[in-house]
Amino acid sequence: MRRDIFLKSLAALAAAGALPLSARAASNLKMMIPANPGGGWDSTGRALGKALQDAGVASAVTYENKGGAAGAIGLAQFVNASKGDGHALMVMGAVMLGGIITGKPPVSLTQATPIARLTSEYNVFVLPAQSPLKSMKDVIDQMKKDPGSVKWGGGSRGSTEHIAAAMIAREVGVDPSKINYVPFRGGGEATAAILGGNVTVGGSGYSEFQQYIESGKMRAIGVTSPTRLKGVNVPTLKEQGINVELGNWRGVYGAPGISADQRKALTGMVLKAVKSKAWAEALEKNKWTPAVMAGAEFDEFVDREFAGLRATMVKAGMI
Repeated sequence: MRRDIFLKSLAALAAAGALPLSARAASNLKMMIPANPGGGWDSTGRALGKALQDAGVASAVTYENKGGAAGAIGLAQFVNASKGDGHALMVMGAVMLGGIITGKPPVSLTQATPIARLTSEYNVFVLPAQSPLKSMKDVIDQMKKDPGSVKWGGGSRGSTEHIAAAMIAREVGVDPSKINYVPFRGGGEATAAILGGNVTVGGSGYSEFQQYIESGKMRAIGVTSPTRLKGVNVPTLKEQGINVELGNWRGVYGAPGISADQRKALTGMVLKAVKSKAWAEALEKNKWTPAVMAGAEFDEFVDREFAGLRATMVKAGMI
């Protein structure tokens, strides 16, 4: 075949989507972020998009935020609008699993295609600087007097901060079903509520509150990690006699109905991205712990997480 005819044929196949991603030039990708701007999923999705471009596997990445119901609204749109699309990714994680368990949405995560786990992060609880409460002990004492008077602010129902708040209540002898939890559709909304004093105590990943903690606008009173976070002088809950430890991991899924080759190509792109300089900088900046996992290992991990989170939530009195 003449070279010019061959190249035209190759270009036509690529334009039609008949070539696997790995056989094409860097692709234009679409990133569904099933949360409002300003939170952990938003920062994860945008950091991954930058890393995909830095690694040379994506020429451009477009983002769509669709918050609510612990990611179930964005998941529904992703499942219904992206079938067979090998250029689509969706950010997800432990929060989505918890939301599905509590909310029982009409769509299922099993309809989408697992790609990779990316990071792990622990939740930090904070008080607004002007709060009359100064410590986790103060929060617990107030909660023991009147559980409803302590408003816990964080992500959607079933989020890791919601689960942690229920676990804290149970550990200190308060009925978890009586905690006053206020869910928000995104990290930006939760942050505004905390800074405005509209909730008593807020919970999220450290990276979301870092600038406010360092500027003195929030007071960090406890973290759900087994040991103190590196370079962060915040006591763990265990240090304070509260036997609660809970991690929050994040990852990405591909669209429903993509082929094995498309899944392999997307996975390869993500694995290249997490080796990039841009991703290393994001890990350092956000104090994320790298926790990369892909393939069958990730599939099995998600199944175990569903079972483990359900057991934890039953124990905490949430379901």
